[in-house]
Amino acid sequence: MRIVIAKCAVDYSGRLDAHLEPAKRLLLIKNDGSVLVHADGGSYKPLNWMSPPCTLRRIPVEHADTAAGVTEVWEVTSDKTDDTLIVRIYEILHDLTADLGIEPGLIKDGVEAHLQELLAAQVPAVLGANTSLVRREYPTAIGPVDLLVRDGAGGHIAVEIKRRGEIDGVEQLTRYLELLDRDSTLSPVRGIFAAQEIKPQARVLAEDRGIECLILDYDVLRGMDDPQDRLF
Repeated sequence: MRIVIAKCAVDYSGRLDAHLEPAKRLLLIKNDGSVLVHADGGSYKPLNWMSPPCTLRRIPVEHADTAAGVTEVWEVTSDKTDDTLIVRIYEILHDLTADLGIEPGLIKDGVEAHLQELLAAQVPAVLGANTSLVRREYPTAIGPVDLLVRDGAGGHIAVEIKRRGEIDGVEQLTRYLELLDRDSTLSPVRGIFAAQEIKPQARVLAEDRGIECLILDYDVLRGMDDPQDRLF
């Protein structure tokens, strides 16, 4: 990766045209071929960029640019489209090249599989003292429901777990419930829609279908806080 802090102006042409007036910016030239132009603000999103595959080359500085103080001109062209990014360099303040090595990848904390594992291990504490886990990933004809739980009253509970609970998740659990309730060895089967956050529309739909909503507190499940009753 090459990291350049420079006073520069940027022109983009292609599906749309865009121009950045001269200012100090961060230029990233990554080993995957991408070129990104960042300002000291605007969070993570670059002001402009060229996605790989693309080609970067220095081109001759025209007389008008030289007169304006431009010292270098970079032309970045897409290898797939006619899009072009022109970076006019007035002054390079810092220029660093570094080999970052192989990226091992992002390991997410609190993904659905981890939430499922934590909840499965704490079924009686979270869902009630008379409940017990039957199985994780209980199979149905249209895919596995995250948890199947015995409720202690002769019936079962199907639990669908999401990081963010939306209408699609409620629809998914509804289909599981319809199939599971046909099995006389499981019926009656009720549903619990569990997520770290449940959208209002999803909660309304769940309640309309007799599905309980459970807010999962990741820190509580990990034992970092005192358990609380979070069934609504």
